[in-house]
Amino acid sequence: MSDRDDVFDLTVRYATAIDTQQYGLLTTVFTEDAHVDYGVVGQWSGGAEVAAFMEAAHVGAAHTIHRMTNQAIAIGGDTATIRTYVDALILMEDGSGANPVGYYDDHAVRTADGWRIDRRTYTSVRLAAVTAAHG
Repeated sequence: MSDRDDVFDLTVRYATAIDTQQYGLLTTVFTEDAHVDYGVVGQWSGGAEVAAFMEAAHVGAAHTIHRMTNQAIAIGGDTATIRTYVDALILMEDGSGANPVGYYDDHAVRTADGWRIDRRTYTSVRLAAVTAAHG
């Protein structure tokens, strides 16, 4: 695989970790000292903190779907910048939930264990409540 493929895989691995409830997999997405800023949602340092937050934030979720699109990747040696658009759906058992839409601006570095995100900023564009369908 090329560096571009590996960096692209990093963004998909993030979504896969959450959507399959394999939160420990998030530690393979971020460096141990990564700065992760999701604005009003929170800020964390390192993959372990991100994993702990995501697991707690998704307790009770019956289904999550993170659609990661339009990855714009620029690689320069051992660093990369990535913008990834996300349209997520988080549903509870009763069908209620949230639909956050926005984008991630990431800075990734090549490590001995492969590419990892060392800085991420999430920009929220839209956050809509999903109401349970009654029928």
